[in-house]
Amino acid sequence: MFRKMRRFKQEISQEETIAILEQGTSGVLALSGDEGYPYAVPISYVYSDGKLYFHCAKQGHKLDAIARCDKASFCVIQQDQVVPEEYTTYFRSAIAFGRARVLTDDAEKRHALEILAAKYSPDLPEGRAKEIESGWKAVCLVELAVEHMTGKISIELVRQAQQKS
Repeated sequence: MFRKMRRFKQEISQEETIAILEQGTSGVLALSGDEGYPYAVPISYVYSDGKLYFHCAKQGHKLDAIARCDKASFCVIQQDQVVPEEYTTYFRSAIAFGRARVLTDDAEKRHALEILAAKYSPDLPEGRAKEIESGWKAVCLVELAVEHMTGKISIELVRQAQQKS
């Protein structure tokens, strides 16, 4: 169902791909938007147990798009080093494909909010709990269940790794 990476020598392992998703702080969510136009929006997120979670308002373009078509992709760029003298960039990135759904169960919503808050405010447990409670009624949580993911690095980084080993 999903394409194989054309430049397979640049594909990284699933473990490295997951690490990019776990370590990243923002990515771009791509959905099928209004009138068939792609809709890609940068978001903060958390990756946990094969799922991506993000929060949003209870109405808007993202939710309208998900209601029409739950298929989505999500991209995180971990490294993007422009190397002008080589006319290239040294990059590391991950892309995940899956299906998005709005969380309606309170336990699922709370879990998603808690892991999101822990990622972005790890040293503030009391503040996280207070923030979750104060925003509870206004927040919407979305889960993207990952069906397929790949990671890719620039050929220059592949060569560097080969020289080190």
